[in-house]
Amino acid sequence: MMTPLQELRHSAAHILGAAVLRLFPQAKLDIGPPTDSGFYYDFDLDHKFTAEDLDAIEAEMRKITKENQKFERFECSREEAVRHINEIGQAAYKLGRLADIPEGEPISFYRNGEFLDLCAGTHVRYTSQVKAVKLLSVAGSYHRGDERNKQLQRIYGTAFATRDELEQHLRNLEEAKKRDHRKLGRELGLFHIDEDVGPGLILWLPNGAIVRQELQAFISAELARQGYQQVFTPHIGKLALYKTSGHFPYYKASQFPPLADPDLLAKIADEGCSCCDLTNRLEAVSAKFRETLNSRTATETIKQDRVLPDASLLDGFLLKPMNCPHHIKIFASQPRSYRDLPIRLAEFGTVYRWEQSGELNGMTRVRGFTQDDAHLFCTEEQVADEIRGCLGLVKIVLTTLGMSDYRVRVGLRDPDSDKYTGDPANWDKAEDACRDAARTLGVPFTEEPGEAAFYGPKIDFVVKDVIGREWQLGTVQVDYNLPVRFDLSYVGADNKPHRPVMVHRAPFGSMERFCGVLIEHFGGAFPTWLAPEQVRILTLNDDLKAHAQTLAGQLRDHGVRVTVDSRSDKLGAKIRRAELDKIPHMLVVGAKEKELGQVSVRSRADKTLEGTHPFDHFLSRVLEEIRTRRLHI
Repeated sequence: MMTPLQELRHSAAHILGAAVLRLFPQAKLDIGPPTDSGFYYDFDLDHKFTAEDLDAIEAEMRKITKENQKFERFECSREEAVRHINEIGQAAYKLGRLADIPEGEPISFYRNGEFLDLCAGTHVRYTSQVKAVKLLSVAGSYHRGDERNKQLQRIYGTAFATRDELEQHLRNLEEAKKRDHRKLGRELGLFHIDEDVGPGLILWLPNGAIVRQELQAFISAELARQGYQQVFTPHIGKLALYKTSGHFPYYKASQFPPLADPDLLAKIADEGCSCCDLTNRLEAVSAKFRETLNSRTATETIKQDRVLPDASLLDGFLLKPMNCPHHIKIFASQPRSYRDLPIRLAEFGTVYRWEQSGELNGMTRVRGFTQDDAHLFCTEEQVADEIRGCLGLVKIVLTTLGMSDYRVRVGLRDPDSDKYTGDPANWDKAEDACRDAARTLGVPFTEEPGEAAFYGPKIDFVVKDVIGREWQLGTVQVDYNLPVRFDLSYVGADNKPHRPVMVHRAPFGSMERFCGVLIEHFGGAFPTWLAPEQVRILTLNDDLKAHAQTLAGQLRDHGVRVTVDSRSDKLGAKIRRAELDKIPHMLVVGAKEKELGQVSVRSRADKTLEGTHPFDHFLSRVLEEIRTRRLHI
């Protein structure tokens, strides 16, 4: 069921499709859905859309709205649908979309004016209701998101109920351009992506590394207070490990290809295996183990021999897609008693996912990222307290960083989907635990079926930044299934084996994504405790270089990150440079200040000099900002 705003935007997408066909009758249409921020439509057209084309298309859309065309829905048989699609000359993509509709489900079209489109709906009643609309950009988009398919042209737009809402959104978009973490990342020397290294793989530059280190130190101190133990695990593991966990083959398409065991490959080569035979064996891994794992999850446990002996199948290694199987193996490395629980294992663990190239986006969508990951192993009676502790940790992180405007989403399993593994009774218990924990947060939360991980439900924090955009950041997940799949146990008070419950949690989510969001949230102007460079000393002449270095040394002795700008430029140029670099504090040193043991302070929040202060007074002030992690200077 669409919301009124989604209906409006969906209707705008149809008006866009109609306008494009009026101006470019040869265009072939794919899909045009609403999105969280607007709508889009994908077109196959030899002509490349330009900015001038968007203006012309938008003008044609305004004509269509003034024509007050009625959106009319009708249903038909599959055979009639094929005929309608062929009649309008849109068989190239619409027949494929028609084939996606399951047998037995209604097939419907919507007509407005001369425009007809295969569509489930819903829409507003008349095109005249779509008044506040704006086309934003055009980009390449592979058909069905698969880069093996033809690249189409996607026109993005947005629509709102009122002109005022649209204008505010456009102002936010302009502000977002200024805050774009890819632009600021270059300007402030935070990160770099190099094609020779690989798309979606982040090179943290020294300034960005400081931000990351500060965040890691902050969360590590909180973890120590809460009784977490730090661990380290490799970036790679045997394929069998991820077959047991279910990450392979359930999410095979989003992972890097497996690495075959070199010794086994050499043995196969010695036997005279052809390349074709080898390919078939590799492909058989996925099909064979999907069948095996799906059948085994119906039992209480997966036996230790869980990988069936089969000489026709290849095993090997996989770049780590998740940290949890490794942490599970650490838990299982020694006998555990109920007296040991809960056990909380934490790691800044780097994992790898094969994202489509068209979906990569700076730091916020990457192929290699580091999670501030932890896995808690506890008794069933401890689950509620452990979840609340994890949620409290996420709240500390968000509050400290000034991201207190958030909503909570409880992701549940979709009862009609077969992607979820495990005992339904355990799922019920896990989902109830998430609901109960979410209620303790004191903020509204929504339940969203289909958003659970394949092994358990989760609680996500959806954070709104300073210009109103939403980002999914911290997450907590409850898992009864992986302990079953790995046959984990602890000895209970009755001296019998019992199954632990796992809680997965990551307050930051991924360091790359979180830092990308943080750059945009602060517009690159980090609070003092996070700023790569916290103080810059500006000299008025060359005679003051030595004195400035002495002051810098005293600041460094107290852990303050400081540089000296002793170039021969005028003071105004030095100040402007520090402003562009978004330095929290500037200290201006002249002969008078040196004589009096003072400094002239100019802070980022105040565009004028505050006046002179004793150096020790400023030092105490900046140390207090850092110690308290003050958000504002």
